[in-house]
Amino acid sequence: MNILVVMKQTFDTEEKIVIQNGKISEDGVEFIINPYDEYAVEEAIKLKEEHGGEVTVISIGPDRAESSLRTALAMGADKAVLVDDEELFGDEFTTAKVLAAVAQKVGYDIIIGGQMAVDSGAGQGGPRLAEELGINHVSTVVKLEVNGTAVRVERDVEGDLEVVETSLPVLITAQQGLNEPRYPSLPGIMKAKKKPLDRLSADDLGLDVAAVKAKTEIVDQTLPPKKQAGRILSGELAAQASELVQLLRSEAKVI
Repeated sequence: MNILVVMKQTFDTEEKIVIQNGKISEDGVEFIINPYDEYAVEEAIKLKEEHGGEVTVISIGPDRAESSLRTALAMGADKAVLVDDEELFGDEFTTAKVLAAVAQKVGYDIIIGGQMAVDSGAGQGGPRLAEELGINHVSTVVKLEVNGTAVRVERDVEGDLEVVETSLPVLITAQQGLNEPRYPSLPGIMKAKKKPLDRLSADDLGLDVAAVKAKTEIVDQTLPPKKQAGRILSGELAAQASELVQLLRSEAKVI
């Protein structure tokens, strides 16, 4: 079984966001595997352990993304692919086009990714990629079973579960609860240093840079305004109610 994991490197969720000149500063920031993608990596390794096959982890990004790919290799993935061509960095449209080209080059039976990236929260990566490849997809999966070419999944639907049956090839996106990602072992970390990691460019993938150019552009980014301290009303209940209504009308301007 050829198992692909599409993975993104994101800010550590403990990092403080600093904006300079309308852009998020990366100075001194620690980067990690997108938390939802960790579930995807773990599930891919579990599938390999159960059914055999090979796990290939794919990411698009600068050189620093190699560290996250090596972490996935240390967890148990077999190979990694890094698309480090800056001309192929873009929005969800670009990413889907590029990942589809990599998937077609590498080959796949099942593709697994996180249900969203914690930095953008768009949740478009998996569905867009499946559409590009023309395969079925199931999102927010919390349980996955593969039997031959038959696939049965349980997915989270607003606090309830939906059961979906489909077949390979398929793309699924992982939700929290699918599994508990393992920590890389010391032997795994040592082996990861020798596992293959290919770097691909637009030429390697046969992509026309103009054809996959981003459809959207971030023109500015700002932090939300600081919350003002609340106010505690005192006095008789009737007086408090009257003052509250006045404040809602004159200061908050919500009535």
